[in-house]
Amino acid sequence: MKQRKHVYIQTWGCQMNELDTDRIVEILSVDGYERVWDPERADLILLNTCSVREKAEHKVYSSLGRFRRIKEERPGVIVGVSGCVAQMVGRKMLERIPYLDLVCGPGSYARLPEMVAAIEAKRHRRLCELDLGYENLMRTYDRSFAPRIVAPGKVSAYVTIMTGCDKFCTFCIVPHVRGREWSRPSAQILEEVRELAGQGVREVVLLGQTVNSYGKRPKGDLSFPALLDRIAGIEGIERIRFTSPFPKDLSDELIEVYRHNPKVCRHIHLPVQSGSDTILKRMKRQYTRRDFLERVDRLRSVAPDLAITTDFIVGFPGEREEDFEDTMSLLETVRFDASFSFSFSPRPGTPAATAPDPVPEEIANERLLRLQQRQGEITLEIERGYLGRAVEILVEGGSRRGQGQLTGRTSCNKIVNFPGDETLIGRFVSVRIEEVLPNSMRGSVVSERPETGALLVGDAVAT
Repeated sequence: MKQRKHVYIQTWGCQMNELDTDRIVEILSVDGYERVWDPERADLILLNTCSVREKAEHKVYSSLGRFRRIKEERPGVIVGVSGCVAQMVGRKMLERIPYLDLVCGPGSYARLPEMVAAIEAKRHRRLCELDLGYENLMRTYDRSFAPRIVAPGKVSAYVTIMTGCDKFCTFCIVPHVRGREWSRPSAQILEEVRELAGQGVREVVLLGQTVNSYGKRPKGDLSFPALLDRIAGIEGIERIRFTSPFPKDLSDELIEVYRHNPKVCRHIHLPVQSGSDTILKRMKRQYTRRDFLERVDRLRSVAPDLAITTDFIVGFPGEREEDFEDTMSLLETVRFDASFSFSFSPRPGTPAATAPDPVPEEIANERLLRLQQRQGEITLEIERGYLGRAVEILVEGGSRRGQGQLTGRTSCNKIVNFPGDETLIGRFVSVRIEEVLPNSMRGSVVSERPETGALLVGDAVAT
């Protein structure tokens, strides 16, 4: 029996990073590691990092400083950095941080046990592994190598179906740190979803940097819409979400899925980034404002109740006031349910980092505030339309509020908190909305859906 050891992991970034952290824990568990939440107890300390925002990178160096004392007091502790910052900075991190032992990019997680073992055995003092090749990436998700395990009572689970990106938008570091697009074999994905369903998971969230490019590289046996339909046929899976599709590749076949497949949730996150054709061209987004609006119209013609959320970058180099007003008018036209918006943050190695005509920080921040304020008003207007309605919720667990409160989401991805017994976790209930808050709603249970009940489409009235 292998000696039990402890790993502490701190995670930044997107859902894929969160899932990568879970996968790292599963891979290391084969080598006798279990996760702890206190770094003082750890034999291995990992920082799983994000490089999309500049501040995230700074947080990594700041956090590494916290672990210096632990390393000095217990020299045998291995300190490592994984994820996108590791891939971007590479061996230079080892040169900058003398007490750092390990740098591991997203393509090398399957090799973590042997890398850690080599450092423990002093075959190598410090290691850097940055391979983004297909075989290494696919081995990371191979469950025969390390089984997929979800926490007891977990209702929703992430599933990576592809990695990387081939779009090379001028502002984005992702293709440089996640590599080119690679799709997992459909049989492997479907088997993983079956295993998750067998562990009580009712909802899967399919992940990919450009998730609707699934099946293109290498050429697979299923398109992304066909994969959605196959997953919908797996017993026990009642809801399917995915993020994030690339607007240019939003096909008619995928849009039609919303018409015929009630298990695909009535929410899509469709990152537009800007409403100005000039800025979209500078960003190399490969679509125009009109292209985007036509796709929104087609989506809403098929699924009128579809919740649409998006991303915006404000203050991109060369953005004039009229370009920003184009973004504001797009916001008014589409009326997104919510958006994630940021001021432009230059990432080293991307074309936008050295683009001419930078927007002064104070102007970018003022524009961002205007956009966020108007988005907040639109979101509140949309959510007030839920008052008095009964909507179907998949109960995910206890609310952060505690006090006997449960939490769940509607098909349209609205968070709802309500009083209820923990026996409802994992079940579908109808909740009448009584209060709308900035980031959630509150209500009371009206009824519970029988296990054999018909699926409701979208946030349909469920009285």
